[in-house]
Amino acid sequence: MNYTLNQLKIFKKIVKHQSITKAAKELHLSQPAVSIQLKNFQDQFNIPLTEVIGRQLYITDFGLEIAESVDKILSEAYEMKHKALAYKGEISGRIRLSCVSTGKYVMPFFIAEFLQKNPGVNLKMDVTNKEMVVNSLNKNDIDFAMVSVLPENLIIDRIELLQNKLYLVGGKNFEAKEGYLNNKELENMPLIFREKGSATRKAMEEFIEKNNLDILKKLELTSNEAVKQAVIAGLGYSIMPLIGIKNELINGDIKIIPTKQLPIITEWNLIWLKNKNFSPAAKAYLEYVNQEKDRITKDRFEWFENFQ
Repeated sequence: MNYTLNQLKIFKKIVKHQSITKAAKELHLSQPAVSIQLKNFQDQFNIPLTEVIGRQLYITDFGLEIAESVDKILSEAYEMKHKALAYKGEISGRIRLSCVSTGKYVMPFFIAEFLQKNPGVNLKMDVTNKEMVVNSLNKNDIDFAMVSVLPENLIIDRIELLQNKLYLVGGKNFEAKEGYLNNKELENMPLIFREKGSATRKAMEEFIEKNNLDILKKLELTSNEAVKQAVIAGLGYSIMPLIGIKNELINGDIKIIPTKQLPIITEWNLIWLKNKNFSPAAKAYLEYVNQEKDRITKDRFEWFENFQ
């Protein structure tokens, strides 16, 4: 056997996507380069790793068994790298983190500097809805989660990072009037919701229920970016987190609509399972957040904290 770690990494991505094109895209390589590496890896076996039926690539049973070994080899190589760094006294390892979709406007600022100062630390971050984030935390698949609504059925510890403010917003063609929007006007507006499982969706539903609103027309979209673009296009209105619409407010593409009992204010929290046994890298990161969160908030989010 004379395979390389690069071939193993490429084969792992091919197995993941069952597609050379998709693997190449994720690896930022050309499709021919990935195909050549797959062929070089395949040449070391007398049994096919893949097969093509029609135009679809499939992984053979033998290929799936080899993929399991590939995972183990890459994991061992990863551990060797970080053991070497740890031996030199450097912080090394991997931090696994999941955040709700709107959290992507916040979380990078609370970890970028830490990663720059500790090049031996790798980050695996998943961005999804609250339901999936909490599920990953419950299964102990991650070290930390970032949420704006705390899970009810998990015993956790947390650090409060900054406020989360949600306003009713419309596109630039919305004609504002003096004073607040009344309930009747709000009921007749087409409202755009996030998908079920989203914390923003839950906040909207609680606002509607609290005010006994009977919304006549609803649209549902599956990401904060999709909702934002729909609002800009004039498809409807939505209650959105302020943190994700800064540029659109500055450009005038989105307007905040004054509404009683808004904004809704919650907190962005970094959370983890109580009594979690942290790796050295995760422990160092937790110490970093505790020490630097106020400075980061002031440097990066002063506009947001002061927004009225």
